[in-house]
Amino acid sequence: MARTKSFDPDDAVAKAMEVFWSKGYARTTPQNLVDAIGIGRGSLYNAFTGKHDLFERALRRYQAQETARLINLLDGPGSPRQRVHAALTLVLEAACADTDRRGCLATNAAVELGGDDEAATLLVRRIFDRQHDAFRGAIEEGQRAREFAADLDPRAAADFLLATINGMRVLAKVDPHPARLAALAETAMRAL
Repeated sequence: MARTKSFDPDDAVAKAMEVFWSKGYARTTPQNLVDAIGIGRGSLYNAFTGKHDLFERALRRYQAQETARLINLLDGPGSPRQRVHAALTLVLEAACADTDRRGCLATNAAVELGGDDEAATLLVRRIFDRQHDAFRGAIEEGQRAREFAADLDPRAAADFLLATINGMRVLAKVDPHPARLAALAETAMRAL
């Protein structure tokens, strides 16, 4: 008779995401994952092919959970300028509230693994591309509504905003001063 899984794989991925987010990929050990999830090492490897598989799943969960909040703001109601400002404010508030200074899991993965780990790089690129597309869509809509300058290059502006939010997240890991981060957000808005 086959044994049933004694844990919920979705819950396991959620717990693993928190560990990877706090420690990074390299510093997370299989024992850290086993301890956080509350299962045996054999169960971990039976459910997931290994640490890297679990990390990829954690990045996908992060995209579905955390990145979706930013996308929903940019695609949601309100004027395009208000939505872009709300997205910058979301990142600002999250960075300031992050007392553990974990930053953004996708940004952390880009810094730690970008270029060295093909699968992680691809996942992070997808996250960044989705954020870029949402910023670009809001900017293009704002141009049609005359909220943003007509000669503004929407792709370059979206890249600028993507770099701004990721820069805010990285800066907050070492200097989470709210006024400094708010000034970055306001400078970005003035640049549009």
